[in-house]
This record gives sequence, structure tokens and C-alpha cells, in this order.
Amino acid sequence: MGPTRRIVITLESVLESVDLAEGVTLSISEAVGFDEEDRHKIGMAVREGMINALTYGNQMAPEKRVRLTLALQPDRLLIQVLDQGTGFNLSEVPDPLAEENLLKASGRGILLMRSFMDEFQVTRAPEGGAELSMAKRYPANSSGGPGP
Repeated sequence: MGPTRRIVITLESVLESVDLAEGVTLSISEAVGFDEEDRHKIGMAVREGMINALTYGNQMAPEKRVRLTLALQPDRLLIQVLDQGTGFNLSEVPDPLAEENLLKASGRGILLMRSFMDEFQVTRAPEGGAELSMAKRYPANSSGGPGP
């Protein structure tokens, strides 16, 4: 397998960016061999990540951007969503499955992203903002990634 290939897209803080990010991700996911079920999970994870970045991170501020990176690695598709907000600590997000939080909205997107992807983490980016990283390993029946 050759070097990692990256697709980097800078998106505006508008709701239409969610659909655009999901659409690009679905196209790439199909091209590298993910089946329909995995593509749906990857697309939903990107949707949730983008919605969080736009609403919580950038607070829909028109001057702020979200950077979506799709890295075609030898064994997996790595997706990163970077906002221009203040960042957050993942351990401080309420567990949506805890009884006292069942009727609250916060934390559900993170639960979905964690369950749909093989890897999930959030870090504070060096330039500020939250950087969400999630990955899905290529299926055994795929060509093993992005090709030559």
C-alpha cells in the first residue's frame, strides 16, 4: 500500500455543510469498498460530527469554518472534523444512557459516533477547537483501501 491519501475540505458554518460533508464521505466510502450498512454508519457519524462542530463548536458563527479530512490509510478510513470553537473534554459530556439524562439531547451524537465507528476520540487541536477523529477499518472483502 502506498502513502496515505487525504481529502481536505473547508466548510462554512451553515447547515448545508452537513449534507455536503456526508455526501462526500459516502462517495469515498463506496469507492473504497464499504457495503451499504457500513456506509450508512459512516455517513451518520459524519453527520453527527458536523452538527456538533457547527452548533456547539462554531456556534453557527458565519466567520468560522469546519475542516473535514478523509484520510485513506492502508487499513482504514480515518475521518477528522475540526471546528474553530473552544474545544471540550469528552469525559464531561453526560452519558445519554444514564437514567437522569434519558430525556436530554446532549451526548447522543457522541454515543452514535462511538457505536458506528471502530475508533473514536476527541482532542483539543493545537490551533484551538475540538478535533474529532474517527475511523472505520476496511471490510475484508474490499480491495484493501484506496488502491494504487
